[in-house]
Amino acid sequence: MRLNRFASKLLLLTSVASLVLPTLVVQASANSVDISANPPAVTVTEVVANQNQIPMLAPTSDYALKAIEQRYADVVARGGFPKVNGSASKGSTGENIVRLNKRLYMDGYLRVEATQGVYANIFTSATQDGVTRFQRNMGIAVTGKLDSATIAELNVPADVRLATIRANIPRLEVYEKDLGDRYLVVNIPAQQIESVSNGRVFSRHNAIVGRPERPSPVVMTPLKLVRFNPYWNAPDSIVERDIIPKMVSGTQVLTDMNIKVFEGKGANGPEINPSTVNWKHAVPDNYLFRQEPGPKNAMATAKIEFNSPFGIYLHDTPDKDYFNTSNRFYSSGCIRVQKMSLLVQWVLNGQDGFDEAKIASMAKSLERLDETIVNPAQLRVVYMTAWPVAGGTVAFRKDVYQMDGSGFVVGQPMPVGEMSPDGQRFVLKPLPRQPSVEDAEAEGFHFFGSGKSSGAKSGAFAANQPGRKFFGGGTAQNAGVVVVAPSGKSPGLFDWASYRKQQAAGSQPDVIKAEVKKLKKKPGSPTVQGASATDNSAALEKLIKIPPKAKVAKVKKPVVVDCKTDPSGKDCKPADVTPTAADAAPPAPTEPPKT
Repeated sequence: MRLNRFASKLLLLTSVASLVLPTLVVQASANSVDISANPPAVTVTEVVANQNQIPMLAPTSDYALKAIEQRYADVVARGGFPKVNGSASKGSTGENIVRLNKRLYMDGYLRVEATQGVYANIFTSATQDGVTRFQRNMGIAVTGKLDSATIAELNVPADVRLATIRANIPRLEVYEKDLGDRYLVVNIPAQQIESVSNGRVFSRHNAIVGRPERPSPVVMTPLKLVRFNPYWNAPDSIVERDIIPKMVSGTQVLTDMNIKVFEGKGANGPEINPSTVNWKHAVPDNYLFRQEPGPKNAMATAKIEFNSPFGIYLHDTPDKDYFNTSNRFYSSGCIRVQKMSLLVQWVLNGQDGFDEAKIASMAKSLERLDETIVNPAQLRVVYMTAWPVAGGTVAFRKDVYQMDGSGFVVGQPMPVGEMSPDGQRFVLKPLPRQPSVEDAEAEGFHFFGSGKSSGAKSGAFAANQPGRKFFGGGTAQNAGVVVVAPSGKSPGLFDWASYRKQQAAGSQPDVIKAEVKKLKKKPGSPTVQGASATDNSAALEKLIKIPPKAKVAKVKKPVVVDCKTDPSGKDCKPADVTPTAADAAPPAPTEPPKT
């Protein structure tokens, strides 16, 4: 296979590319997420094409897991796994090793001979191999020794493991459909990506996935497009809250971040000289702040797009250090990929001459290019906390989004601790939310120091802090949209209390009221200053969808019959023009339409 033949060469060129590319440095900030206390990563990004490795997800994964389910059910029926304790390593002996060997045998990591005779109480080479495979399947540090992390995983009750297996069987049944010969798997709980060709793993990548309060959704779709050196359009909330204040304070934020400013929101608006605008009174909504391709761009060298109602994508990142940690739950839903050039090479599969060297050259040149994928591989962004592994064992991962037992297979997990309006832990279609994924992803990069570090040990919780503002202020474009913002100590995607209150009351969303206030008071607003009262009234009426003021009927002028054409003169008098009550009084005002 062509990819297999160039596997070694690909790794070499990837390393060379990392030397020739500009150093990707994110602006340092005292407010950045502190990852120093997060344990180092136990997985690596590598090409494994020649190692004949079975993928996490395969067309028969559900059958394999169903067979293992029965074994676990038998273990539960017999009273569960034996408890182990105390540290141990090769050569250790004692009753604890007897229990360890039995525990590994019951879970498929040792042959029955290891639990019998003289070997029953010895930590042998076979025991060490079993412990090593167990650690790898649990996603913990591989030491081959009985340590605290390994003991914790070994002592998870058998009935808990059985419940996890049963929660994942229906997921595998759905995820494995129509995979084809080439597919890409992003397993959210494992924080890993596998590219799969002809039933075997080609490459494996560390990934950064959504935080528990901004979970990544499950996606099943073909890949669509690769954007090389993509632009990043700064969301209005980031512009208003971070960029403009730095501009006003005199810092060279636009130069430092390689951002250009355009008039209007369209891609064809003219570029302007930022120094010609009084940013103290400017309206951010009237400008587009576009970060150009380069070492500090939020998307870095490439972005892989696909159809998804939840608006996520796979992308590179300038913030490489996060890949070296174990708990990589840092993003706002999108998937950040370690060694993106390696994955892009696999995705394009040699089309239009896009080999390793050309991809490295594209990253170095900063040339903007969109490449439609000719023969797109299938993508599965999945939520698997258990899956079958070679040898009849099972890999387990933490249920970080707390979805096991909820019936979740596909869709968008709700933030941890939140429920959908119908009482579920997930939704199948996007619900009212703010900010957009682009906005939320920008928060994750800490370009402008908007993050608050609490010294949390895990990226999964580092961003979940009281007072952190994840949601930007609304704009006139949000009119008629239910804006949801975090409340209390748990900033999440949805503020269901406000949503239900608005629905029940049938009132205008709070964002509309806020925008009316902003339109009335915002200095420099073209909607207010320099406009007539009529213009302002029309703008407000359009924003909040209130019917215009009722018009008072005009009093008709007296109509006089032309006496020259009426010789008798008997009709030469003004017609009766006394207004009726209906003519004199304006119509009763109508209520604003319910939103």
